Amino acid sequence: MLEVSGLRAEVDGREVVRGASLTLGEGEVALLLGPNGSGKSSLIQTLLGNPRYEVTGGRISLDGRDLTGAPPDERAAAGLGAVFQMPPSIRGITLRSLLRKLAERFGSDYGELEDLAGEMGAAHLLDRDLHVGFSGGEMKRAEVLLLMAQRPKVSLLDEPDSGVDLESLPVIGRAIAAFLEGDGPKAFQRRSALVVTHTGHIARYLRASRAFVMIDGTIRCFGDATAVLEDVERLGFEGCARCLRGELVEDGC
Repeated sequence: MLEVSGLRAEVDGREVVRGASLTLGEGEVALLLGPNGSGKSSLIQTLLGNPRYEVTGGRISLDGRDLTGAPPDERAAAGLGAVFQMPPSIRGITLRSLLRKLAERFGSDYGELEDLAGEMGAAHLLDRDLHVGFSGGEMKRAEVLLLMAQRPKVSLLDEPDSGVDLESLPVIGRAIAAFLEGDGPKAFQRRSALVVTHTGHIARYLRASRAFVMIDGTIRCFGDATAVLEDVERLGFEGCARCLRGELVEDGC
């Protein structure tokens, strides 16, 4: 499904992604963990084709199609979608109007999106300018609705649990999980996702199979999601980095 090989990217001449490699299978949900400033969000922006992030090496492919040099709209058409950590506020465009446009473009059912907005406690946001004055939880609910309207093959979720209050987190977590699981029990109906999380709180709502740990702009290790989360909780990210350098062997890392 999604393959990232030796990806390198710069912003204003500063390298922010340094040879990152990962794969994401069809219907697989994986976590992307790492300390602040490790390059997680930069990797997501590079995968989405943000023009500020200049690819200097490596390859991005989806279903065998090379998207390394493709513009953002082409990547979206190919099946990449995103929930942004800090989306922009846009005056003059309501959440409802954007949902309608996306539903038309991607063949989604707008009536179902309205129903989902009600279930997520976001109906009151539909006629407000997009993200203008939204709280952290409201912003993430709106972003999840916009993602659902696009029906992407692969969802890139940049810290969907960041800035979200305890009341909103279960609502957002369950909504994301239901969307990724699809409408039926068969595996091929599930959607793939790479979920960036600093705290790991969102993981309790998702059936993540693997977790990748990003340190200093590259993927340093990966493994079973539960085991990796336990190691991070036990050692912290600095401890993980020391473990990778072979400095904590006595602690069983």
